[in-house]
Amino acid sequence: MEYLDFESPLKDLEDQLTECKLIGNKSDIDVSGTCKKLIDKIQKTKQDIYKNISPWQRVQLSRHPSRPYTLDYIKALTNDTFLELHGDRNVKDDKAMIGGLGKINDQTFMFIGQQKGFNTKTRQYRNFGMSNPEGYRKALRLMKSAEKFNIPVLTLIDTPGAYPGLEAEERGQGEAIAKNLFEMFQLKTQIICIVIGEGASGGALGIGIGDHVMMLENTWYSVISPESCSSILWRSWDYKEKAAEALKLTPNDMKKNNLIDKIIAEPLGGAHRDKEKTFSNVKSAILNSFNSLKNKKISNLLDERMNKFISMGVYNS
Repeated sequence: MEYLDFESPLKDLEDQLTECKLIGNKSDIDVSGTCKKLIDKIQKTKQDIYKNISPWQRVQLSRHPSRPYTLDYIKALTNDTFLELHGDRNVKDDKAMIGGLGKINDQTFMFIGQQKGFNTKTRQYRNFGMSNPEGYRKALRLMKSAEKFNIPVLTLIDTPGAYPGLEAEERGQGEAIAKNLFEMFQLKTQIICIVIGEGASGGALGIGIGDHVMMLENTWYSVISPESCSSILWRSWDYKEKAAEALKLTPNDMKKNNLIDKIIAEPLGGAHRDKEKTFSNVKSAILNSFNSLKNKKISNLLDERMNKFISMGVYNS
């Protein structure tokens, strides 16, 4: 288990617990009492650490290397019934954007999401979860297929942003994202969006227009990352904590401002601490969301989707 800086007190205690158990296994000494005290202390320390974490610490949790990624969720939700579909039928297959068909219980969904890697090789292969234009065009192609066959769309958002390289701009990065926004507002099927990690800029919004938009508890969603915001406003990354606070990017901030519909609870300490529990919470949220959407007339669904986003940012003085 990897620990973040602010989790160092927890690391010390869990190391002591591991050592205590080893002593008990290697000798005849009864260490059960000591282990129980350590377990109780670990639980209390967890609560003290995580009950009031700062926005920047939540950003760090969203990037935890042990955190489950899109394919982990898909595998758990579909029980290996997922059929991945490839290519944008124009340039190539973008490995940072994945999509395909899968079943949750007996309901088929079109899954679309950004995929990061878990080591250096796979991170390069997945381009660190940053999609090129062909990734967004692949996503739109799959959404159109879902619309044709009346299949609901489920998007899983986890990206530090769309790929900003020269070749991406040459192939129309901005146009690809803008077209996705335009088409998703008119897509004649249910759309459920969940931020499972980082939700940065247009790279996230390119698959983020939905009837229900949800965020896991330790994620963030913003027009810019705290580091980039800090470098623009203060000409230094040293103010990233202050930028994270000012951006109001946490799920609680987003819900308070009516920018998302629901916050999905995570196990204490983050999704990586109990992946099965996280998958179960996400599955319940998806099915509850779909059950509330499936009986609505498509015309009403589209009107509600449009009004939902049009009303964002409107305040009464």
